[in-house]
Amino acid sequence: MNRYCFLLRVRPDRLGEYRERHAHVWPDMLRALAAAGWRNYSIFAADDGLLVGYVEADDLAAAQAAMARTDVNARWQAEMAPFFTGLDGQRPDEGFLLLREIFNLDDQLHASEGGTGR
Repeated sequence: MNRYCFLLRVRPDRLGEYRERHAHVWPDMLRALAAAGWRNYSIFAADDGLLVGYVEADDLAAAQAAMARTDVNARWQAEMAPFFTGLDGQRPDEGFLLLREIFNLDDQLHASEGGTGR
């Protein structure tokens, strides 16, 4: 399972409503994400609208493509699009700025044979 982290930006004046919407995501959207291979998916928000997303998937591009083929995702993205800035015509799920992972504690502990030191 691969780990992915991404950034997006929500309009600060819409952040409260964005949080409310994500407190009650449609059940069919939740099921579609799980079926498409999204695991351990979280979104974090700063007060200025910066969003940091984290998801685990075998292949994020394949998981995104599977979601793109669903009707529920098209409806969700259409409803969420007005909340975002800087997407230049992309849907929110296409506008991820992916970050490269540079450190993972578990990986390094495992590589150092149990983390017993240098």
